Amino acid sequence: MNSWQKTVLENLLAKRFAIFRWLMTCLLVLSLSSCGEKAVSQNISISYKEKSQLISQQFSEVSPPATIQNLQSSLDIYQPQVTIVKPQADEVIQDNSVTVSLEVKDLPLFQDPKFQLGPHLEIILDNQPYQTIYDIKQPTIISDLAPGTHTLRVFASRPWGESFKNDGAFAQTTFHIYAKTDDNYADPALPLLTYNSPRGNYGAEPILLDFYLTNAPLRLVATENSDDEINDWRIRCTINDETFVFDRWQAIYLQGFKSGKNWVKLEFLDNQGNSVKNAFNTTVAVITYQPKGKDTLAQIVRGELGADEVRSIVDQSYSNKLSPTEAVPLPSPSVIPEDEQTPEVQPIPETKAVDTPQVEQTPEVQPIPETKAVDTPQVGDIPEIQPIPETKTVETPQAEPPIPSLTPQEEPESPELPKKLDLKPTRRSIGEYFQRRSRPVAQPTPSLSPTQPPEE
Repeated sequence: MNSWQKTVLENLLAKRFAIFRWLMTCLLVLSLSSCGEKAVSQNISISYKEKSQLISQQFSEVSPPATIQNLQSSLDIYQPQVTIVKPQADEVIQDNSVTVSLEVKDLPLFQDPKFQLGPHLEIILDNQPYQTIYDIKQPTIISDLAPGTHTLRVFASRPWGESFKNDGAFAQTTFHIYAKTDDNYADPALPLLTYNSPRGNYGAEPILLDFYLTNAPLRLVATENSDDEINDWRIRCTINDETFVFDRWQAIYLQGFKSGKNWVKLEFLDNQGNSVKNAFNTTVAVITYQPKGKDTLAQIVRGELGADEVRSIVDQSYSNKLSPTEAVPLPSPSVIPEDEQTPEVQPIPETKAVDTPQVEQTPEVQPIPETKAVDTPQVGDIPEIQPIPETKTVETPQAEPPIPSLTPQEEPESPELPKKLDLKPTRRSIGEYFQRRSRPVAQPTPSLSPTQPPEE
């Protein structure tokens, strides 16, 4: 090989080595930048399953109940900070009972009087069943403690039992009764698993599986530095001899529990699948599942109670608000404010009938009293004139002055008959008949009809 060829090959190899070294440096930087952060200082983002996912032959992971999902946002605004004031860390107490004093910030603690649920604290002594605290002003006394070392853990919880997972929502302390021992000692520098749920009795599925992690990296890529005791972690869960493993820290809802007794075991594992040695990292609990339970949580899980009906368990001010379907009891009439009383309906007074005035009615013409029948003369014949009685003369009413209408109480008076008969052109009479013929009307001597007696 010529010298110039050797020179070219050496330069090419040097360049390739520089490129390779640059690539390795980039990979190392990326690895360091993606190192795992501690679980104790993280706010966990919870993403719910849209569909059920089979995780074993019997159990499936499902979405949380709809009512719980709707209420979740009302409590996401809080970042509770829990502090154990007493007993103090590493304190030796010369008594077999201890008074627990707690402080909590940024979370209202209360218990709804109707549904008996609300934001609360859960106290766990060693690995015993937890106690629920709704009022930290009331003293919490733990008695009949065995001599030796004990660990007290406290964390904030939602009304349905799910723990808050922000930094500061968990606190722990170790104290001693009379003397120190190696029992129940949880190293605060090592990863720690605090079992939360399920515990106790349940009346509906799905059932919450929840826990709290301390000093555990959230990511599986790397850790902050090579001195960490654990690189990766997993949680192994065994329920009724069925085992599954998951690597995320969030609440999980499971269905597939059998009616009656069920046992649940949680284990904190490292990246090799081995248990991480620390107190309480392996916990077993026995629960009782009885379908069709009538407690509030069971009704919420089944959807029998909606978010608007039980919103008072997450919002204390909502307890005074009534749902649209609730009946509002009316107070006694004696205490109803005057401005809120329903006005009494006054009866309509009875009024007398008022005559409606008539508008320009045609005047009523009074009938002419009945007189003697007069035979109508035939044309061309001179009719026989019947004598008119002298006693009374019928006066035809005038048309010009209108006769006022009479009220029902008034009786029309009989018109006075004049002595002479005033025949008008408007009335067909014997006089009219003779006037048209321009003949004088003779005034015969009145004679009496043989059929009618004379008037006296």
